[in-house]
Amino acid sequence: MILTTHALYCAKPTALKRYTFLFVSLFYIAACFGQDTVNKRNWLSNEVLERYKVIKGEESARVGPYKAYYKRRTLVADGNYTKGHKTGLWTFYDDEGKLMQKYDFDKTEFMYEAPLDTDTDVTFAFDSEIKANDRLTRPLKIGGNYYGLIPYISFFRLPFETEGINVNYIDAVVELLVSPGGRLADYKVHLISRAYNYKQSFNFGLDLFNEEDKQFSPATLNRIPILSRVFIHCSVNNDGSLDFY
Repeated sequence: MILTTHALYCAKPTALKRYTFLFVSLFYIAACFGQDTVNKRNWLSNEVLERYKVIKGEESARVGPYKAYYKRRTLVADGNYTKGHKTGLWTFYDDEGKLMQKYDFDKTEFMYEAPLDTDTDVTFAFDSEIKANDRLTRPLKIGGNYYGLIPYISFFRLPFETEGINVNYIDAVVELLVSPGGRLADYKVHLISRAYNYKQSFNFGLDLFNEEDKQFSPATLNRIPILSRVFIHCSVNNDGSLDFY
């Protein structure tokens, strides 16, 4: 169908609106998909691989769908980027595919947080006196107790060679201090081995982490933010890196 200039001017107002809407929609779609994108992949840890897209020539400008997988098979994070920022609803899972958390980045709101499993390798401590009838909430990290904690265990490596050492006899505990303001205030790693009669703690500067990794939702006591600690109990790999038990 060909519309001449005369026919367009003679069209009914509703028809004119329809063609205008169609033109604007096609222009918007062309603008959204006109940019060249490049597929990227990155290992967040020894076992978690992330896949995403960036605008060609702008490595930091992530766009479109984002997914992260445990051992290339189990989805542990699913969301979307717009112009380098996480947007909309993101869902996070543990390494067995169990739903751990839903977070809406547009509303900056936790939409779901899985109950804390009693058989977990993540524990908490609170620097406040807690009474029987007090209402206590633990600190929350966007990404949940699996995906959200990967940056803190993937950084560390044993400060010595593991050749001739059975790493199964070494336990590691990552300790995070979270301020009442919801900020990472301290980062430590404790190594313990009864078999080798070894015990050592390491304290690191917070400049190792980006701004997103320093942000938490603080613990509260009777709705008042309090200081808290997160302990991530880890195993040690043969290459000296840490992993979740």
